[in-house]
Amino acid sequence: MSYFWVFLGGGMGSICRFGLSRFNAGAQHFPWGTFLANAISCLVLGALLGWHLRNGLSAEYRLWLMTGFCGGFSTFSTFSMETLQLLQSGQWTIALINVFGSLAVGVICLYLGMKMMG
Repeated sequence: MSYFWVFLGGGMGSICRFGLSRFNAGAQHFPWGTFLANAISCLVLGALLGWHLRNGLSAEYRLWLMTGFCGGFSTFSTFSMETLQLLQSGQWTIALINVFGSLAVGVICLYLGMKMMG
C-alpha cells in the first residue's frame, strides 16, 4: 500500500507542478514556475512536518502528502536543467540568483511552514 500512497501523491503533485509551470511558459529570463513550485513545496512540507511533530500524521498521510505530493510538486531536475541553460546562454548572474535564491527561499519556506503548524 505504501507505493500506492506515494504514487497517488506524486501524480497529484506533478499535475500541480505542470499547471504552475504554465505560469512561466515562454519566459526567457528567470524560471519563476520552477522557483515557485519548489518554494511552495517546501512551505507545504514544512507545514506537514510541523503538524506531524506536534500532532502526528499516519504513515499513509506522510507517504501521500510529504513523500508523494511534495516530491512530485518540487523538482530538482528541472531546476538543474534551467540553471544549466542559463549558464550556457551566458546568464551567469541570473543562474546564480536562481541557485542561491532557491536554496535560501526553500530553507526559509520549510522553516516558516514548520513554525505555522508546529
